[in-house]
Amino acid sequence: MQYLVGLPGYQTEAPFVPSLLVEFRKRLTDEIIGEINEIIIDYNTPDDPEDDGTSGGGTADSRDGNQNAENKGILILDTTCAPQNIRFPQDINLLNEARENLERMIDSLCDRYGYYKPRLYRENARKDYLSLAKCRKRNVKKIRNALEMQLQYAKRNRRYIDEFLGAGCELTEKLKDRLSVIDKVLEQQEYMYKNKVHSVPEGIVSIDQPHIRPKVRGKAPTPTEFGAKMDLSLDENGMARLEKLSYEAYNESDVLIGAIERYAEREGHYPERVLMDQIYRTRKSLSFCKERGIRMSVPLLGRPRKDVSVRKEERKIAYKDNTDRITVERAFALAKHSYGLVLIIAKLDETTRNAIAISVLTMNIDRILAKRMFIFFAKKYGLIRRAILETIQGSNDGLCVAAAY
Repeated sequence: MQYLVGLPGYQTEAPFVPSLLVEFRKRLTDEIIGEINEIIIDYNTPDDPEDDGTSGGGTADSRDGNQNAENKGILILDTTCAPQNIRFPQDINLLNEARENLERMIDSLCDRYGYYKPRLYRENARKDYLSLAKCRKRNVKKIRNALEMQLQYAKRNRRYIDEFLGAGCELTEKLKDRLSVIDKVLEQQEYMYKNKVHSVPEGIVSIDQPHIRPKVRGKAPTPTEFGAKMDLSLDENGMARLEKLSYEAYNESDVLIGAIERYAEREGHYPERVLMDQIYRTRKSLSFCKERGIRMSVPLLGRPRKDVSVRKEERKIAYKDNTDRITVERAFALAKHSYGLVLIIAKLDETTRNAIAISVLTMNIDRILAKRMFIFFAKKYGLIRRAILETIQGSNDGLCVAAAY
């Protein structure tokens, strides 16, 4: 580390604080990493020798080309969720965590300003929480009694903090932000308790990460996921791009038209095929693709064709589209198993977006390197094969070339 940062010799003091790395990641936003991703893809996209300037080809001139050019290429689009490293949210756990945070705030104010600590009944509150947390069989009455007691403990602690603030005490900026989150949690929990409901709009599931929202995906292992939802697109070269990243549960169909327009802006022409799930098909997207001659991979509307041969051809096309669409599913599996997208460790909003964007960028870089290595070894194999053939024919030059390679 000392050689890396350029220190003249050994020292016992730390060269920088660990939070410096977090500040550096905050500077690299997901928009900046997206621009870096485009630069890397554009630089490593080979020019098409048969290109007349109206298609992409990775050149700057092609982006300003004719938008009415012939459609070609493939755009694959799908949605996934990047799970966050948080505990499974339960109302009783959120209230207990809020109560403990309020107790620590009261302790810090009393220690700083010299006040006597008020009676907070910490042991009783802890016992009441554990009486439900350690209970194997929970009925509705037990749950509601535990929620009511934790709400009362937390609201009393909140009143103590208001008294300290009214007496002239001040909290740090970090504690002020935490207090605003706790206020919202108490408000939501009290609303759910009084109205006997289990969900609220923009419900907070983690006090440390209040920007996280639940996503009801309906998948078999985890029906509800907690993390950022994102739309990922792949082009015909297998390069991935983040089309949309949000913590809210948005509708995927709103992303399709924007992704197609960005593809046309990059390549200079619209794609020939767009492969995606059926949820992307809306009246607006259908008319948009029909006007521009883009074929969608979703099933056709209406009754099946009467002609048997036409039906067979349509089934073949649908099967090929479905097999080609699997590429984006493989990209999701690769990003989650090899590039850290399966569990995001970052806690802040900015660093979480940074981690997701860097996962996509790293996946593209590795794919480009794999292609280059394949081309490199393919050329080497061709040269060695030619040298061996020349050696068999009795050429000493070929023997020297084979030995060199």
